[in-house]
Amino acid sequence: MDDHYPVYLKLDNKKCLVVGGGAIAERKVKALLDCAAKVFVVSPQFTTWLEESAAEKKITAIRRNYATTDLENAFLVIGATDDELTNCRVAEECQERNVLVNIVDDQAKCSFIVPAILRQGSLSISIATEGKSPMLARRIREELTPTFGPEYREFLELMDSVRDHVLRTVPEQGKRRDLFERLVYSDIIELIREGQHEKVKERITHVLGSGWTQS
Repeated sequence: MDDHYPVYLKLDNKKCLVVGGGAIAERKVKALLDCAAKVFVVSPQFTTWLEESAAEKKITAIRRNYATTDLENAFLVIGATDDELTNCRVAEECQERNVLVNIVDDQAKCSFIVPAILRQGSLSISIATEGKSPMLARRIREELTPTFGPEYREFLELMDSVRDHVLRTVPEQGKRRDLFERLVYSDIIELIREGQHEKVKERITHVLGSGWTQS
């Protein structure tokens, strides 16, 4: 049964704990830092990158085995050790405290799963398989990547400016929707991909009028 509710979490300045200090833990830490989380890592050993990140005060590294007290004030926890007993303990103690927990490669112990993500600036596309085949999710992401290239990042940066202009100058909800639809379904993304930036400006000005200028 597909029983997961897809959601994006706002993690800025929230304590996120990673239990484990190896390559998988490092990858999880990098993803959390990208979301501006306050990352704590507990493990007897750390990768070189984790050591360097701790020295630069990007993360808090605790060099010892996991302890229950590590969960204090934690919003989210990821178990990434190669010790099944430790992973089980982390999962059980998080569930007892209603703390979100993900145990790598053990969906049965997770209260949330992590999808494969394709990112282009503000655009993010999540691909998940309910844990049945993470490799398939990865393959789909790889297949989508050429379709959703850096032109989407640039388009969304333009749309941020456009949206601000439209919300300030067009009071009618229906007209706003029409303008946004005309822009999104135009050939602007293709023009960005081809590097035809003057034509991009012409297209937007044609839709919005001469009052629009890119901020």
